[in-house]
Amino acid sequence: MYTPFQPQHLFVTQDALFSPYTQEILGRVPHLKPIIVENIYAAASKQLPDSIVLARQKGSFFKQCPGTQKYICCGYKILNLLNNCELNCSYCILQGYLNNPHITVYVNIDDLFSELDKLFRTQPKRWFRIGTGELADSLSTDHLTHFSAKLVSYFSDKSRALLELKTKTTNIEHFLHSTHGGRTCVSWSMNTPRLIASDESDATSLDERLQAAQQCQEAGFHIGFHFDPMIYYDQWKEEYRMVIDRIFTTIPASSILWISLGALRYPPHLDSIIRQRHPESKIVYGEMITGLDGKMRYFKSIRIQMFKAMYQWIRQYSHEVFIYLCMESPEIYHKAFGWDIKTSSQLSRQMNKLIQ
Repeated sequence: MYTPFQPQHLFVTQDALFSPYTQEILGRVPHLKPIIVENIYAAASKQLPDSIVLARQKGSFFKQCPGTQKYICCGYKILNLLNNCELNCSYCILQGYLNNPHITVYVNIDDLFSELDKLFRTQPKRWFRIGTGELADSLSTDHLTHFSAKLVSYFSDKSRALLELKTKTTNIEHFLHSTHGGRTCVSWSMNTPRLIASDESDATSLDERLQAAQQCQEAGFHIGFHFDPMIYYDQWKEEYRMVIDRIFTTIPASSILWISLGALRYPPHLDSIIRQRHPESKIVYGEMITGLDGKMRYFKSIRIQMFKAMYQWIRQYSHEVFIYLCMESPEIYHKAFGWDIKTSSQLSRQMNKLIQ
């Protein structure tokens, strides 16, 4: 049974101390005495486990998804509202990317909305698909922040934008009954029960994810699923097929906005980190090569085999659900899906049509 993250230590940077959202969050953890620090780097230097940092975002909240020109990217945009994650997935790229061991929550959310107001006002003809789940799980700290309800409400009348909340949790109660106007997609990262148990040990079970997705679907939200990373092992066919079956027997295809597929990939330096932090994991023992983006990847033949099978299984249930690949080449699209897609802008235009 999934238990939401309960911080044991709470840092507050000096410039965030008097933010109304800081005070709101502090009111939900009255048993924790805030540790006042000069900045997030001072908090990072204190090696206290299970810590959360409340700080002000000094830069822009709105950023481009950090894709690569070497592969096709969907044109996703991200809101950097949260940094880091406590779910402890073995393959998580954040292990070798962030230099702060604590979860950071940026509390100047009014600045976020002002930034978005300006963006939408100055670019009124653009379509935006925007998510918060790039550098953190979108919802794992939502019982502390309640940010999701504020975001869902804000996007509810934005006719040319769609918010995606991406999670491996069941932390949905604070926005479930919010007015959403059909402008929010709640998505779950999916894997097989075997891999959830071995490599996503602090996340929810498959059953819990599907139950939460069903609740959101019944509340009228769009639903998404992301199989990223897919991991190759002896029983992958039977077990990934079972997950597809479970999805479509739980969620009506008409409520599923998209399903993405992505094979395991990670920077070379993450190999030693995974072996050290997750000695029980077997994901580093697969045959890998260095891709065009410098990341370790499965051979093309393996990726094509997995993507092609998943595409066919999904299509047996629905010809309308949009399926796309995360950071793959035109060649892989053609061989796995039969698509002749050449550029990131092509994929982006197709996906923008889904939210119009």
